[in-house]
Amino acid sequence: MKKKIFSLFLAAFLTVSLCACGTGAGTSSQTKDEATRQENSTLEDADKETAGKETTDSTEQSATKESEESKEEAAPTLETAKPGDVVDGIVKVAKREPLEIPDNEALRFIRDLEIGWNLGNTFEASECTWLTNEMDYETAWCGAKTTRELIKELKNVGFKTIRIPVSWHNHMDENYNISQAWMDRVEEVVGWALEEDMYVIINIHHDNTEELEYPSYDKLDQAKGYVTKIWTQIADRFADYDEHLIYETMNEPRQVNTNNEWWIDVNSDIGKECMDCINQLNQAIVDTIRSNGKGYNSSRYIMAPGYCASPDYVIADGYKLPDDSKATAENRIIVSVHAYTPYNFALNMGSGSTDVFAIMGAKGTGDIDGFMKKLYEKFVSKGIPVLIGEFGALDKDNTEARMQFAAYYIYTARHYGMSALFWDNNAYKTNGENFRLIDRKSLTWIFPEIVDQMMYYCGGDQ
Repeated sequence: MKKKIFSLFLAAFLTVSLCACGTGAGTSSQTKDEATRQENSTLEDADKETAGKETTDSTEQSATKESEESKEEAAPTLETAKPGDVVDGIVKVAKREPLEIPDNEALRFIRDLEIGWNLGNTFEASECTWLTNEMDYETAWCGAKTTRELIKELKNVGFKTIRIPVSWHNHMDENYNISQAWMDRVEEVVGWALEEDMYVIINIHHDNTEELEYPSYDKLDQAKGYVTKIWTQIADRFADYDEHLIYETMNEPRQVNTNNEWWIDVNSDIGKECMDCINQLNQAIVDTIRSNGKGYNSSRYIMAPGYCASPDYVIADGYKLPDDSKATAENRIIVSVHAYTPYNFALNMGSGSTDVFAIMGAKGTGDIDGFMKKLYEKFVSKGIPVLIGEFGALDKDNTEARMQFAAYYIYTARHYGMSALFWDNNAYKTNGENFRLIDRKSLTWIFPEIVDQMMYYCGGDQ
């Protein structure tokens, strides 16, 4: 892939006081939902694809003056900067020492996932009422049919993991029997990725409605019935694929279209109810998969999110890992989180939005270190695997700031023993949520410099 590396102001980083780096005060980590922010419109050409999922606001370090003390080595310029210049200066000054990561099979598995990419706005498209052919859902939001060549290109540039979000409810009968054609197409794309020796994640995505999957006591029996019927079919179809295939129970389970959709007080009655319901749904799904009795389902890794997949609600005491005593291998449950952090840079398009990535403290690197450190302390340090299934930063014509963000985010995730997957919805230069890294039709990388940074830092502590 052609390298396009920008100057990233290393000299300025070295002059900033970084004593707080790695301990940050971290604010609430943010998640997003594709459907509620989707511009559902028919696409006329590749550049008019609907924007549909996460939003992000980036920030850019503006300091450029080099201190007199650091003149022994000249600051990198536009021509001389390399990927490592993005955060190496921060790491050197902060003197961040490698953390102790328990040596067990599950954490080695997470490390082997390295760096991932989401096939966003594709198989999870939902409620496309203008369509008459269910198979057209694949292109309804992203405007491009998935090809084997796309999968090969992802692997060629270094992505090792691909998450394939899937919505099922628009592809089933009244008894929740999934369409053969839809299941076949999902399996075809999964197979392409596995043939490239990639890891693959499939899930239940935009099925969280009051009629289907919903975390409230009055809807719980209905929700359990739905998720167990869906996972019975998925587990049966994909049983013979090995551990390169990972199941994710749900996407961002939450009480949609309520005041509690993206935030709950974990000590309130409604907060406790939401968390308990999600614990029960996760458990029902794990039990369904393990009881399948076929192929690799007895030992497959399963991702289990908390409320709205926010780190805040797995860190909270109310979150419980599903009991996995029916598994034939230990420690096969992965804590699943999404974090578009710092929020104003990565996800917010409204009041408070910024296109500058703060290099130090809260609202920047401190927010990233803040939530990752908590995940490390509660789970990773105790040998429990954690995967960040979605992250990213909305394009605000701030490529250099997004390079800084992507480099620091990936470096920090690896430092704390986690891997992360970038959200790509194939939207570019629209009025919505622009997360596209690659044009799926031409296989042209729109932001190769951002990809370069992630590939450089997915090795973790340098």
